[in-house]
Amino acid sequence: MNMFVKVSQFAGKTFAIWVLLFAAFAFFLPAQFTWIAPYISILLGVIMFGMGMTISGEDFKEVGRHPVKVIIGVLAQFIVMPSLAFALAKGLRLEPEIAIGVILVGCCPGGTASNVMTFLAKGNTALSVAITSVSTLLAPILTPALIYLLASEWLEVSASAMFISVVQVVLLPIILGFIVQRFFKKQVQKSVEILPLISVIAIVLIVAAVVSNSKEKIVESGLLIFGIVILHNGLGYLLGYLAGKLFKMPYEDRKAMAIEVGMQNSGLGAALAAAHFSPLAAVPSAIFSFWHNISGPLLATYWARKADRKAERKAA
Repeated sequence: MNMFVKVSQFAGKTFAIWVLLFAAFAFFLPAQFTWIAPYISILLGVIMFGMGMTISGEDFKEVGRHPVKVIIGVLAQFIVMPSLAFALAKGLRLEPEIAIGVILVGCCPGGTASNVMTFLAKGNTALSVAITSVSTLLAPILTPALIYLLASEWLEVSASAMFISVVQVVLLPIILGFIVQRFFKKQVQKSVEILPLISVIAIVLIVAAVVSNSKEKIVESGLLIFGIVILHNGLGYLLGYLAGKLFKMPYEDRKAMAIEVGMQNSGLGAALAAAHFSPLAAVPSAIFSFWHNISGPLLATYWARKADRKAERKAA
């Protein structure tokens, strides 16, 4: 078991490398990975089940302690990134499938990676976890509604079909994971340390499936999509931080807000794109999965070092 825990920790720390490596494999050897595509929703369900196993009652107590902060965070999550996605799609006159893909990832809730990055950045981790939990539980309603509102201009969108998809691949697995945790707490505590390994494998397979099924389109539009993803992610961090500053939140809360808004559950975006649109529409989510696991640690490291220098000056 200890060996699995060490492998899991290593996989979590080197996540971006594995995503890039298998994306390259899928690009140059697409026939070896195309078979994964029908299982994308199942893989995301596995990730969400693991998230449910890590949610505790304490996470929701934070909502009761600081409801205004959590509400501001959730509103920023579902206003900033969808609005940025729509503005980028319109401003850059993206072709329909790419526009849909950018909007899809923008309308997704935050992912658990944001909680880890907030912790490493020495931000308010409890606030980050509370925002992630609430935004994820609201996703079955808000994500399809926002996609329908913003993306219908490019392609026909079925909000009801998407609602069912999000319930199946996000809400139900999280609820099941939470129930398992409540009734089998000791067993879950032993296994929770290997969840990063399972999540890394699942997301890497999702990215490989998307890349292998979209090779030709990536050759045509890959650099454009990559640039849009970097811009979308960076502006998300900036506007999330400014939202915290606007409402006069403490510095640690602003860091949590920035990371929570900027980092998305891109696996959900890929699953929805694959199920309801096209492989190309899933490419922005796949690239986002890779990129935010580079930008997030870079931002967290900057803030952590800044906090350490401040503590050293205070001690001196």
